[in-house]
Amino acid sequence: MIKIFTDGASIGNPGKVGIGYLIYEGEKILSKKGVYLGVQSNNFAEYMALIFSLIDLLGLGKKKCHVFSDSQLLCEQINGNYKVKNNNIISLFALAKELISKLDSFKITHIPREENQEADALAKEATGFLI
Repeated sequence: MIKIFTDGASIGNPGKVGIGYLIYEGEKILSKKGVYLGVQSNNFAEYMALIFSLIDLLGLGKKKCHVFSDSQLLCEQINGNYKVKNNNIISLFALAKELISKLDSFKITHIPREENQEADALAKEATGFLI
């Protein structure tokens, strides 16, 4: 099973946002990226981290994954436990669900920030924020 760790960072909210993600197959890192995405909200960054990672995963020809994120809101919305109320996030939610539908197996789990330090560092670095 592929493991993906994602995070979004925002310096201000809205503010400069960056995303970070790592895709693991066992102990091997298949992909490790940080991307700056301009001025947006933190929730935008969290969704884009998931979306970018899923696009990357599909590009690698992989169809099964377990995603880990420290964004409880993202995890609960994707799992259908919370409604998506923010108009700026609805289209990102729809895109994420469309990408998920292309997978054979998908799971997303909320984890504490302490367990997501690598993705967090990539996201913060992408904003230009010095760690």
